[in-house]
Amino acid sequence: MRRHRGIVAVAASVLASLWLAACAGRPPGILIPVAETVQGTSQVEMVVATTRAQITGGDLYGGDRAWDPGFAEITVSLPPDSARTIGEVQWPKSVPGNPATDFVTTKAEIVSLNQAQAWFNRKVRSTPKRQALVFIHGYNNRFEDAVFRFAQIVHDSGADVVPVLFTWPSRGSLLAYGYDRESASYSRDALEKLLTVLAKDPNVGEISVLAHSMGNWVTLEALRQMAIRNGRILPKIKTVMLAAPDVDVDIFRTQMRDFGPIRPNFTLFVSQDDRALQVSQRVWGSKARLGQVDPSQEPYKSEFEADKITVVDLTKLRTGDQLNHGKFAESPEVVQLIGSRLLAGQSLTDGREGVGDRIIQVTTGAAASIGTAAGVVISAPVAVLDPTSRENFGAQVQQLGSTVTNTATSTGDLLTTPPVTQR
Repeated sequence: MRRHRGIVAVAASVLASLWLAACAGRPPGILIPVAETVQGTSQVEMVVATTRAQITGGDLYGGDRAWDPGFAEITVSLPPDSARTIGEVQWPKSVPGNPATDFVTTKAEIVSLNQAQAWFNRKVRSTPKRQALVFIHGYNNRFEDAVFRFAQIVHDSGADVVPVLFTWPSRGSLLAYGYDRESASYSRDALEKLLTVLAKDPNVGEISVLAHSMGNWVTLEALRQMAIRNGRILPKIKTVMLAAPDVDVDIFRTQMRDFGPIRPNFTLFVSQDDRALQVSQRVWGSKARLGQVDPSQEPYKSEFEADKITVVDLTKLRTGDQLNHGKFAESPEVVQLIGSRLLAGQSLTDGREGVGDRIIQVTTGAAASIGTAAGVVISAPVAVLDPTSRENFGAQVQQLGSTVTNTATSTGDLLTTPPVTQR
């Protein structure tokens, strides 16, 4: 009973935070391209690979699962820098959006595999390091969430890479944690195939992978399958960044073992006060979720050192994120420094100021002192709690709050109650 009450208390606290962050839902058709152009806007072109099923209405893909992977080419227009806050997505309040103030698309087309490959090869050959950045979003993300967030990451980072978005079938609903988790597992074969095709492409120099929260599950499973199939993770995959991973620590140990001794450079971002992962831990009955461990404590310290995993501990960093799940998004200076060195192939542990240990403690003061880092790769936001909610958000929150309260005495029901944050 005490454990049940603890889960209810944590879930209720998360619900309150989500409610405070919520506002009106976004209109459908938000990805329909606009013809209007505005001086000073920026364009981000990306190729998309997805296991989502197609939908009508202009937003291309929904939350259902497709039997075969699909592909798209999308160009996102961002407002002039003077009209936006770095680290945020400026969502249209109505359709069509205004390019002067909103994120909009100027191109959004479903394409064939051959067309997607031709686009990618053309772009990667014109990139200095012939480098691709693959982004895998987390739980509670609709298709447009993933598209606009990734565009924002690429733009605000200034990364000279070819953006490749892998998006899996999330319902974009607070109540669909179980469906999303199974969709992530459903998509691991497709992600493995995508990474394999990229890694074997002679036009590609190297690949960096960024995953957030539940997106880490499908990423780690895809890399594990690749390692078992090939004897190792393919060598062009140089860097893997795991942000707030919603993955059981014991499962992560087995995955690392299956990767073998020759691996990419792994960097793990954790925060012990991540309230979203606290809910996930209680729902799963897990010893700990990977994104919330204390890397200075055993057995994690020795294990991370043995596996040569660099850990960036954001626990002491104070931001405006009420769930402490989006510290990436709230501290762009920190991520800019980290990103610039990761994508440049530099170690975070070479003794430079603030990064002298394999376990890196980040504080607010440290964030302020490194704000001039150049050569950014990954800027702050990584698909965390979006300040704009889904349609019927209030009803979902009320329904979930009722579910948590009514099932406080039922272990079986409570274990199906989803963590409630976008990840």
